[in-house]
Amino acid sequence: MVDSLCMSSVKSPMIGVVGGGQLAQMLAQAAKSRAVDVVVQSGSAIDPAAVEATRLVLADPVDVEATGKLVQGCCGVTFENEWVDIEALIPLEQQGVCFSPSLTALAPLVDKISQRQLLRDLDLPSPDWTLLSSISFAQPELPREWNFPVMAKSSRWGYDGKGTKVLKSVEDLSQLLRSVDPTQWLLESWVPFEKELAIVVSRDAQGRVRSLPLAETHQFQQVCDWVIAPASVDHAVEMMAYNMAASLLTELNYVGVLAVEFFYGPDGLQVNEVAPRTHNSAHFSIEACSSSQFDQQLCIAAGLPVPETHLHAPGALMVNLLGLQKGGESSLDERLAKLRSCDRFHLHWYGKDCETPGRKLGHVTVLLNGVDAPSRQLEAETALKHIRSIWPTQDTVCA
Repeated sequence: MVDSLCMSSVKSPMIGVVGGGQLAQMLAQAAKSRAVDVVVQSGSAIDPAAVEATRLVLADPVDVEATGKLVQGCCGVTFENEWVDIEALIPLEQQGVCFSPSLTALAPLVDKISQRQLLRDLDLPSPDWTLLSSISFAQPELPREWNFPVMAKSSRWGYDGKGTKVLKSVEDLSQLLRSVDPTQWLLESWVPFEKELAIVVSRDAQGRVRSLPLAETHQFQQVCDWVIAPASVDHAVEMMAYNMAASLLTELNYVGVLAVEFFYGPDGLQVNEVAPRTHNSAHFSIEACSSSQFDQQLCIAAGLPVPETHLHAPGALMVNLLGLQKGGESSLDERLAKLRSCDRFHLHWYGKDCETPGRKLGHVTVLLNGVDAPSRQLEAETALKHIRSIWPTQDTVCA
């Protein structure tokens, strides 16, 4: 039987984190400022969060028996990502483990098909979609009024361009049908958009919702390249994004941090994807906000009062650092030294064991001082050019 958890009498809070990558690492770093101990369940002792953890449970994050060891002494347990076996974790929750978000809230979000069904049930706008299994093997064709290209997505395990395919023809569609399990894939109609936006929100155990600024994200080969916040959009768009995210939190009785990605264009604001966790699009909040996304997650998991969060700089730029091909570029040490030599650059290095092409190795945040959106945009473009002169965008992403 799991010891009683989430007790207010715990003097030195300790939380558990399932997963040991950079999101868990930044959570553990945030915990130090609040004197909260962090136990991490990770598959390698050299994973980014392992060196930051108070205690390490060395096991694959989907190993539920190991999670049973992780939770001992913890007042709450949270997740680095949504790749968890919810059914297997239910007995732990029934024994008193306080997961945030709860398994019930997490369940419809871990699968893109159930995500789309949830959005439809809530009348939240999102791209038209259909199950790949609804397409005939014998005579594959798109639903009526659809045109190529279309986006195909795996229902699970997709990230940073993995688990997605752009289909440009009937031949592409036929090939996909032959190469995957159609019941585990969906098709989305192509969305013409002007901007990609993202918002990270949190909801505490009392039902209070807090929001980080709406951000504009820029992708390269379906991987986040850079982010600027706040997004340069009308206030009505910002409020609509917040209301959509808050509706999801409330409907699911969700306690934790959640990210919503949007397309914005001629058809208005549409939900692209929902991530039930902290998110790359809000890494800027560590330097730019009074309470970062990781501080929000920490306080909720540990049962601490959750602070309001707001920008304490006019804006921020966040630039991802992806692994480069060997040869033709400066060495890793040279690139890092150049980034560290600039006082305005806040470098976050994840400490991963090797540089492989496309792998997320770190990020740089630059606070923006412009008093209006155009001046911040110009400032961000100048800083981005400087960063990319030191650390180019990888031509071929293979994270």
